[in-house]
Amino acid sequence: MDEKLEALRAKIRHFVDTEIIPLSNEIEETDSIPDSLAGKMTDMGLFGMGVPKEYGGMGLNTLEMCVVTEEVARANQSVVRFMGGSISGLSQFGTDRVKAKYFTRIARGESRADFALSEPEAGSDAASMKTRAELRGDYYYLNGTKHMISNGSVNDLHLVFAVTDPEKGARGGISAFVVEKDFPGFSVDAIQPKMGLRGMPTARLRFEDCRVPRENLIGEEGQGFIVAMAGLDAGRLQFIGAVAVGASQKLLELSVEHARTREQFGQPIGRFQAIQWMLADMATEIYAARLMVYDAARKLDRGEVITQESSMIKLFTSEMACRVADRAVQIHGAAGLLKGSPVERFYRDARLGRIWDGTSEIQRYIIARTLLG
Repeated sequence: MDEKLEALRAKIRHFVDTEIIPLSNEIEETDSIPDSLAGKMTDMGLFGMGVPKEYGGMGLNTLEMCVVTEEVARANQSVVRFMGGSISGLSQFGTDRVKAKYFTRIARGESRADFALSEPEAGSDAASMKTRAELRGDYYYLNGTKHMISNGSVNDLHLVFAVTDPEKGARGGISAFVVEKDFPGFSVDAIQPKMGLRGMPTARLRFEDCRVPRENLIGEEGQGFIVAMAGLDAGRLQFIGAVAVGASQKLLELSVEHARTREQFGQPIGRFQAIQWMLADMATEIYAARLMVYDAARKLDRGEVITQESSMIKLFTSEMACRVADRAVQIHGAAGLLKGSPVERFYRDARLGRIWDGTSEIQRYIIARTLLG
């Protein structure tokens, strides 16, 4: 890490410690992000950290965004997702006109975008999506349903994937569109409660002849699969890998402090080998995960394809975070299960990491496929 990046980390950590962590219980209880925090995040530039400077953003590269995300995840994963979904697809394939229109709004904190790929019958098997888009004159008309969309009920922009040519299959028949919440025919169908990640509503989106301007097509017609893969590669790196590292690091810090202060049998529990070994395993796995994330981030910043690396990171870090969370609960004992305990919250939040953005089983399939050809 160079001095510039360490200074960025220190700045974000101070903001996290003073502004986000004190609100974690309120976010959990109200299941929402306070408007006051959103305003401070806007002032910090967090909503536009990946937006190029010419559109008013911070213009951070992938490694810098991963460091910022890691620090925010030390407080709350829902706040990370509140900052917005991956915009890499829009960055790579959006026209200058579309980027000028939406990036400026995102950078100012006026708009937030999500990634609307999954459907009730098309999760891991995204190629089976049923949402359709038909071009009629200057508009595409979308029909279908997306579900399990993070912040889908509160975001005003949605990167939506739909079939434009069923005969061409997934690699040539799917297209990507930016859909605004006020477009005719768009609605939020339902909010889907979860056991964790409170503050990040998960929604089902419905499109009934939803009218989308032709200019909101991202890339060319039929390039949706490529747009989606670009978003998933970057998203798995930042929103799974860096998040898992940051959350696990906080759990390690809490566990070390508890091991130093909690006494049993006349001494701190940190003196018992059983506790020491759990802490050692936690620290070792976090170190490995962090290096994986940083290495792949540098590769992506050099323009390299990281499909295999992103799947490895998604697989390893999401499962690592669950192991770390489980050990943290074990070290804290019954106190780690109490509502209001950060350990209990991190434990629940960690579980989704092995499912969304591609399950662990799908990641193993991708890794094996790239190895075998």
